[in-house]
Amino acid sequence: MDQNRNRNPSTGTITAAVEHRPRRPVQSFALFAGSLFLLVGVLGFIPGITSGFGDMTFAGPHSGALLFGLFAVSVLHNLVHLLFGVLGLLAARAAGTARGFLVVGGGVYLLLWVYGSAVGEHMAANVLPFNIADNWLHLWLGAGMILLGVAATVSERSKGEYPEPDRVPD
Repeated sequence: MDQNRNRNPSTGTITAAVEHRPRRPVQSFALFAGSLFLLVGVLGFIPGITSGFGDMTFAGPHSGALLFGLFAVSVLHNLVHLLFGVLGLLAARAAGTARGFLVVGGGVYLLLWVYGSAVGEHMAANVLPFNIADNWLHLWLGAGMILLGVAATVSERSKGEYPEPDRVPD
């Protein structure tokens, strides 16, 4: 490689040639979802934004804290949001992992919806804790994440930017 092509004329330093690929929509979706989860995780630890902050427990159904006065939260629940946020940001670095984060993460949130709907708000099994508002949010988050992951795949395939899965011969 010609080093003069990568030499900064004003400083004389040589820079590495880095191929820049534009971010795909699926990566932007994962970045947005990850950022949103991080934001919600942080906001859950801020008194005033989280009402009943002094009544927050580490886990369990008796946490008296409500994010935005609506969504039941605990320390563990906030940590789960932070973890999902970090995973989303990391996954957004590549299209395949971004797609996986959206589809698998969406599936996890749909499972949380089923779990939260099955256990009562005051049952010991409600460890994160969940209330009715959380359950509806988990349903829409899960469905939305899966929809974004699948829609991005369909869009990329229609443009020839994403390979078709291997076909098994007859």
